Amino acid sequence: MTPIDVVKTRIQIDPALARHHLFSGGRLIVTKEGPSALLTGFGPTAVGYFVQGGAKFAGYEFWKQKFVLVAGDQETAVRYRTAIYLGAASVGEFFADILLTPLEATRIRMVSQHGYATGLVSGFTLRDLYAGFIPILFKQIPYAIGQFTVNELCHEVAFRNMSEEARAKLSPTSKLSISLTSGVIAGFAAAILSQPADTLLSQINKGHGPQGTMLYRLGTLARQAGFKGLFAGLGPRMVMTAGLVSGQFLIYGAVKHAMGAPPGVEIHKESTK
Repeated sequence: MTPIDVVKTRIQIDPALARHHLFSGGRLIVTKEGPSALLTGFGPTAVGYFVQGGAKFAGYEFWKQKFVLVAGDQETAVRYRTAIYLGAASVGEFFADILLTPLEATRIRMVSQHGYATGLVSGFTLRDLYAGFIPILFKQIPYAIGQFTVNELCHEVAFRNMSEEARAKLSPTSKLSISLTSGVIAGFAAAILSQPADTLLSQINKGHGPQGTMLYRLGTLARQAGFKGLFAGLGPRMVMTAGLVSGQFLIYGAVKHAMGAPPGVEIHKESTK
């Protein structure tokens, strides 16, 4: 994912790459800076998504269960399942972003500022790295909403007309296909919902924008970018996010299965037939 992320970030913040797409932007970076430039920021990317992903998935499961208990009974939980998905994703992501923010800032600075650092250890410092906490919430909470809510709804559509017996007899290939397809669709949704804030976050960590409060800086940068500018780099990011989200769901499911963990609380709406 790192090479795609590098190209996406450079398209967002480098005027010379603003009109390029994934492949042409990648070729230009390799031509000017060499193939190794596409791996810039690998350390903070790997560590950041590892700790944030673990906290986010665990948080989602935890808060989903809590909100189901608040609903009082299964019927009520099913009726308000979308609100439960949205709430659990948002709260779980909030706490996960406390871990992610300094690592994401380090990654963006390594990609956008040539010579900023040689790796995660030399580039990581807590000073000023939480300046992007508010914009990262604007980015990651819509991302998590798209990731978890759409994934849940995709599984619901796939399983709605299956009996419990049919679901129990699903082959590993069928289960993998359902999980992979749901993850890819959820990844597309997450990328689209969070793209404007992702663009603004790259600009903030690059040091762009006027002085003032964070909300004032975000508003000014958004007006300057316009609708088209806010969605710069969406194509590469959709590719990256589809792979990342589907991979995370597959790995999370495999780890839970290997550890013998019980399945999460399910509040899908059953078929009315």
